[in-house]
Amino acid sequence: MKKILVAFFLLIGYLHATSIGTPMQQIEVNGTVKDMVLYDNVLLIATDNGMVQVYDYEQHVFTKNITLPKVKDFTGETVPPRVFSVDKIAQRYLLLSDSGKGGYVNLWIHENNEIKQLLNAEDKIVAIKARFVSKEHILLGLLSNEAVLYDISKKKELFRVQLSESKFSDFALNEDKTQAVFACESGVLNIIDTQTGKILKVLQGQNVDNVYKVDFKQGIASGAGQDRRGTLYFLTNGKGTYIHGDFLIYATALSPSAKQVAFAMDEQNNISIYDVSTKSKIAILKGQKSTLNTILFKDENTLFSASDDNTVMMWKLNQ
Repeated sequence: MKKILVAFFLLIGYLHATSIGTPMQQIEVNGTVKDMVLYDNVLLIATDNGMVQVYDYEQHVFTKNITLPKVKDFTGETVPPRVFSVDKIAQRYLLLSDSGKGGYVNLWIHENNEIKQLLNAEDKIVAIKARFVSKEHILLGLLSNEAVLYDISKKKELFRVQLSESKFSDFALNEDKTQAVFACESGVLNIIDTQTGKILKVLQGQNVDNVYKVDFKQGIASGAGQDRRGTLYFLTNGKGTYIHGDFLIYATALSPSAKQVAFAMDEQNNISIYDVSTKSKIAILKGQKSTLNTILFKDENTLFSASDDNTVMMWKLNQ
């Protein structure tokens, strides 16, 4: 009887979900979006065309472009590098890009209109994602599913921790950057201490295949799974649950309060918004042109999304 009631309320929630077919803004950038972060009232958008574009979504204007030097690809042709990852702290920008050599990456700091290279192909780092933990420390997620803390001033690794033998997919920091959740192709999520690299908690049982993306807010981790499961883990007790989708789930995000969660749940790349406590669908956002790769909440009512194309969308749940 309890299961029947739960299914009934989920159905009622689905039927009453708000359908939103028009974003508030559509932002056209110079290439396919690879990564995107929010910083104050601007979006930092990294593209495969060798650039990070900074967009003020309140003034509807680009305020800054950071262009990286071109690289030679495997054919010997000079091309713009793909910028895999971007971040900012204070006035310091962080860019992780393709070096054009053997899958190794370049790591850059842009500050005071000057760019400085921290890592190049000779360092033989195959990283997928980079984020500031502090102004002097960078957390790297390596394809080999290793977590690395890099010290900018000392120009060295402070730790390198092998989390598992599975291929790395994504990581996300919590609000104060003291912990991070790492995802991999096995479906297991690892919570680590960002100062020591120590594994604090292993979350498993909800995803049985690759977790493409994760988010981490208010002691809750969400995961976007290849197994068509949008997962939620609660760190207070280590327990989890999932919402079943109709297609591979490529992206997820939690609202700042973690009372709402977003998943890309179907083949049309629509974004479904759910109430975390009840798993009932609140809204569905329609209009993505291609495969979703990033969802970001600004607040409980505003979010941004990016796909494998050159358009970023801004949405309002209550317009």
